[in-house]
Amino acid sequence: MSASGLHIEQASNSSLWDRVSTWVSENRAVAYTIAGTVVVVTAGGVVYYLSHSPEKNLEAQNHAKKSKKERRKEKKEQQEAASREQPETGVKLIDEEAAIGVQAPKPATVEAEDEVPEITESTVEAFSQEDRNNYAAKLKVAGNKAYGSKDYNSAIDLYGKAILCKPDPVYYSNRAACYNVLSEWDKVVEDTSAAIAMDSEYVKALNRRAHAYEHLGKFSEALLDYTASCIIDGFKNEQSAQSVERLLKKVAEKKGKAILEKKGKKLPSATFVSNYLQSFRPRPAPAGLEESAELDENTGKGQLQRGLAGMGKRTSEGYERAATAFKKALELGDLGEYEAFALNMRGTFAYLEGDVESALKDLTDAIEKDPSLSQAYIKRASMQLELGSKEQASADFELAAQQNKDDPDIYYHRAQLHFILGEWVNAAKDYQKSIDLDPDFIYSHIQLGVTQYKMGSITSSMATFRRTIKKFDKVPDVYNYYGELLLDQQKYTEAIERFETAIDMEKQQNPTNMNVLPLINKALALFQWKQDFKQAEELCEKALVLDPECDIAVATMAQLLLQQGKVTQALEYFERAAELSRTEGEIVNALSYAEATRTQLEVSEKYPQLQARLQQMGASGLGRGPGM
Repeated sequence: MSASGLHIEQASNSSLWDRVSTWVSENRAVAYTIAGTVVVVTAGGVVYYLSHSPEKNLEAQNHAKKSKKERRKEKKEQQEAASREQPETGVKLIDEEAAIGVQAPKPATVEAEDEVPEITESTVEAFSQEDRNNYAAKLKVAGNKAYGSKDYNSAIDLYGKAILCKPDPVYYSNRAACYNVLSEWDKVVEDTSAAIAMDSEYVKALNRRAHAYEHLGKFSEALLDYTASCIIDGFKNEQSAQSVERLLKKVAEKKGKAILEKKGKKLPSATFVSNYLQSFRPRPAPAGLEESAELDENTGKGQLQRGLAGMGKRTSEGYERAATAFKKALELGDLGEYEAFALNMRGTFAYLEGDVESALKDLTDAIEKDPSLSQAYIKRASMQLELGSKEQASADFELAAQQNKDDPDIYYHRAQLHFILGEWVNAAKDYQKSIDLDPDFIYSHIQLGVTQYKMGSITSSMATFRRTIKKFDKVPDVYNYYGELLLDQQKYTEAIERFETAIDMEKQQNPTNMNVLPLINKALALFQWKQDFKQAEELCEKALVLDPECDIAVATMAQLLLQQGKVTQALEYFERAAELSRTEGEIVNALSYAEATRTQLEVSEKYPQLQARLQQMGASGLGRGPGM
């Protein structure tokens, strides 16, 4: 399902990246389930690691139900399988154990160094190749014994001598294991790099170097190594897969903070702003601020009038004008009875710009000026919820109800809170209360239908939408949302018919500021149904012409390109989606996809044989994860 502004977007539990994740998982992809992570290989050869909640992940549930004994047995089998795959022979060794700080089993006792002459860079030249190989093997065994005894410095010396006799990726990797225990991360990187240079698919060396890079704060480098490791072993290593997901988030968070600092405060797309504002019932301008009133623009009241006129345009330019006007109105002052209203409006646009702190202050000041301003309580409650404070949000809804228990907006937005928290029954009750108080607000009906759908009452949901269409037959939004539910049921023909109806209505009713969401939904439907990339791309391009700042259109275009293997172009759109995202969480989600895509490009450049392997996986249609 698509988003249509912050409140509807949250209440539908269908944020941009939920949709993207679902789409990537369900279409033209190979999916492997690893614990709580679904690994998705797209047709373009790009891997994503998508976390799914336990209730949606059958494998995670089954894993949780196993006894400790069963889990230990399963882990032992996985370790034995891993040891069979390792390139070295003879010793099960220190490799993976050292990477996670676990002591390796001690090897059999050997006489070791006593059987080996003095080894230095100068003396080794005098030995035959056969002697060098023989001495190297003995030194390795002695190194393993020292490691098992936790004599890491001796082990480092012994492996170093073995390397002088015979440069071997296993010896480098084992010495790196010692440096790993000693937290000498630069030396770990140096030795594992030497091992990988000799064996580019040495999984244990890749994992150890990634571990060291992460400690050095080189998250992108660590991400590349873990990703390559996952591809090489066919996504069988649970730890590596989880490391990729963790590092994707770390890299995205680091870059996301930089984007936030650089971008400053800016309004989101006109589509987003419109849908946020229309989540409140329309109200006439306060008496004295009507469009017909003759007010000087150089006064605070005149700027309030100008701001309301800008909002009425429902365009990016109009909203920018409104935001500026409300700020200026308070700067000019002399607002009298309109001061609380002005604070409410400035706070609203501050919130839309991403300045939650300023928004909360303005709304609190508005409430102090006029405690009966229930809309200010509602908006503040929504912000509290976004900040993670359910208790404060609930308290604000109670305060709003104390001021005006018959305000239907209170129950509509409180229902949104219940919906976001998965409290379906309470959500349905509040949506119905909102309808009872004002049956002419379409979104209460739409959200009631969506809630019923979430509860599994498909028949009730469809009936609610049919009644809503009958009552609001000239409103495009109802057709768009009904189409989304039909699309979720894979009723493609019916869904596309609803999206086309919504598009036609938008063209007729809002030719200069049409809502682009039906265009994007139709694009998704055509792709999912017929793999019609051409028409889907055309629809997204049209949406971006109408609303260049629409993040959903940008992200959908990124996925269309990615599914066709146009990875470089897809990366550009993912990065653009991050730039357009409003909050840090949204930016991090967008950047996680961008970084996954970027890493795959680096894999293809550094390990071309792995990229070919990925593309074969994407084309073969191997398996699907649960719920797909």
